[in-house]
Amino acid sequence: MLCGMRPAGTLTIKALAVMACALAGVPLGVRAQSIEEKAQICMACHGENGVPAEQVPVIWGQNLGYLFFQLRDFKSGARRDEQMTPIAEALEDGDLMALAQYFCKKPWPRLQQPEPPPHVAAAARQASASVFCTSCHYEGFKGDSAQPRLAGQARGYLQRTMSHFRSGTRSNNPGMTGLMKSLTDDDIAAMAAWLSSM
Repeated sequence: MLCGMRPAGTLTIKALAVMACALAGVPLGVRAQSIEEKAQICMACHGENGVPAEQVPVIWGQNLGYLFFQLRDFKSGARRDEQMTPIAEALEDGDLMALAQYFCKKPWPRLQQPEPPPHVAAAARQASASVFCTSCHYEGFKGDSAQPRLAGQARGYLQRTMSHFRSGTRSNNPGMTGLMKSLTDDDIAAMAAWLSSM
């Protein structure tokens, strides 16, 4: 759950206030009691209707295990982000699974991202086959509980995440780092365009 820039008019006053508290380090229990209230922190960037801000991943309808593992990794420091780390650190251990369950039950949003030109899609299929993406993310790229859905994910987020795995900036999945090192920038851009259009 990475936070990016979003026009201020698209956020509710409540969501902005909750997020400001989170970034200021106010203990989460002081400002939110229910999981629905705590989820407002996430919705400030990930979207109240599931459509996220730019460079932010879709979490509505994402796989349960994957959501839980990422929250756990942000909380423990295994995965770091300047927005997500302080938010996750403020969560109680019991909130991690509860939030994962809350968001996995939501419907996956249709972002209406454009299909890439045929030559880009062909390059993406070739790159995907070269690193056996479907061995974990399965045909259709919807993953399973512990593996994330990639189909229809935000294009900018996909491209940035694959690049971060390749560079080692994101290090909470060493297997992904090894796979991404075999791809070029063009491969990654093609795969992001292709996967996001599914």
